[in-house]
Amino acid sequence: MNDLTPAGTLRVSINLGNPVLAQGTPQAPTGVTVDIAIELGRRLGVPVSFQCFDAAKKSYEAMVSGEADICFLAIEPAREESVAFTAPYVLIEGVFAVPVDSALRTVGDVDRSGVRIGVKEGSAYDLYLTRTLQAASVVRGVEGTTVFVDQGLEAAAGIRQPLASFVADHPGYRLVEGAFMQIQQAVGTPRSRSAESVAFLRAVVEELKGNGFIAESLRRSNQPTAQVAPPA
Repeated sequence: MNDLTPAGTLRVSINLGNPVLAQGTPQAPTGVTVDIAIELGRRLGVPVSFQCFDAAKKSYEAMVSGEADICFLAIEPAREESVAFTAPYVLIEGVFAVPVDSALRTVGDVDRSGVRIGVKEGSAYDLYLTRTLQAASVVRGVEGTTVFVDQGLEAAAGIRQPLASFVADHPGYRLVEGAFMQIQQAVGTPRSRSAESVAFLRAVVEELKGNGFIAESLRRSNQPTAQVAPPA
């Protein structure tokens, strides 16, 4: 599988903007994505190097530009043209936050004319909402909650855990009941990699789901509400 690590090192792009999957600093990242990458490097018998970013969009761009060999991203059609994904290893919910006095009570209420939704540009939920919304519109920013507050938007979209922390710290906002999407987090590699390399990644992810490795990594990184994906 030399084509998986052409530089002799497993070069990994990490999205520190998703606190469920990665924590720490660019110099010392931690979390389930880091643990999986280190295990892959161990099995391949190569060192692992990390490139850390503050957004999924940047992590994706690093891989498709040839700067990284694998990435940890949500499966989305817009990415699958360039990325060969494993099955998901973790499932995360995408939810909405709104002002406390908002008339938007359920996920179904949000997709209506005049509703503007703040999103983090290039995130999985940006791509999903851009693809699926019928009447509402997205407003992109460095952080969805920042553009939501600064521009007085009707809603913000995000991952449940950090958005729950946002509303806990900002009493003027609340979460909308339910989830608008299930975010399937997977390991990805460029589509130019061999079928053997892709099969290797997929097999390792299935093994790590089944033997408790991923569940234990999530526990160590204090992410007990993240759900390990079922077997493929």
